[in-house]
Amino acid sequence: MKKELYGLVICGGKSTRMGTDKSLIDYHGKPQCYYVYEMLEWICDKVFISCNSSQATGITGPYATLTDLPQYENIGPMAALLTAFNYYPHHDFLIAGCDYPYITTKDLKEFYRSVDQEKIASTFYNHQSAVYEPLLGWYSQKSKNEILHMYDNNEFSLQHFLKENGAGKYEAPRPKNVVSVDTPEDCQLAKESIIRKIHF
Repeated sequence: MKKELYGLVICGGKSTRMGTDKSLIDYHGKPQCYYVYEMLEWICDKVFISCNSSQATGITGPYATLTDLPQYENIGPMAALLTAFNYYPHHDFLIAGCDYPYITTKDLKEFYRSVDQEKIASTFYNHQSAVYEPLLGWYSQKSKNEILHMYDNNEFSLQHFLKENGAGKYEAPRPKNVVSVDTPEDCQLAKESIIRKIHF
């Protein structure tokens, strides 16, 4: 694996549809943000949990955090990358959101091995919906200035950034593992499915 790759767990905020903070949901015996952090540790040299100021006080244990800088609050996941690049402008970031309870370390390793390092960024890609998965991706240090330029123009969509810059598209060999869980009903189904997989 390429050295000096940093990992970023994207907590996000309280989900309107889910009705709770997705990063705190327990699918695997611990809050999802901790589970994703530990997966990224297998691939990255250093990992951070990206969170807002209210979430930061609740993160305990040996988990490094990067709290959204005040100027980037309330702009969505772009805040995580802008904050990370502010502190570490010379590093590439592998990021993973807390929306994907089925994702595995194997999925993330295979994705990273597929990355074309000449690209500005690369993410998982949903071919059926023809959209990038911005919260499962690799953002090179080259992307910093372009994302900052978008921010300066009040454009906060990572989806737009990826499309405009011809980011790499990775179609997962196990598409079910990159299903985003966004409702209480799907959350319960995911918990039951993961328990069955563990015990049977």
